[in-house]
Amino acid sequence: MTDVTTLWTAVYIVMLAAFTGYVVISRVPVILHTPLMSGSNFIHGIVLVGAMVALGLATTPFEQIIGFIAVVLASANVTGGYVVTERILQMFDRSGKKPKKGA
Repeated sequence: MTDVTTLWTAVYIVMLAAFTGYVVISRVPVILHTPLMSGSNFIHGIVLVGAMVALGLATTPFEQIIGFIAVVLASANVTGGYVVTERILQMFDRSGKKPKKGA
């Protein structure tokens, strides 16, 4: 397989995964989006580990740049997922404490 063929195969897989993810998420009722996102935080952690492994195996500068971007985006995804989960849990807290402003 040539490098061009490998590149186009990778681009095709990314486009197919993005389309499939969009279709699956768009069919989930709005009321279930937040609980599903909170319950899937472990998947974000797996993505982060995969990105770190890919970055560790990168040999060319282009692969290292792509790997670094993947690690940054996966880290943001994990952090955002846990921040949103914390806010959701605060909404259902019955202790009477108000959530902190700006949190």
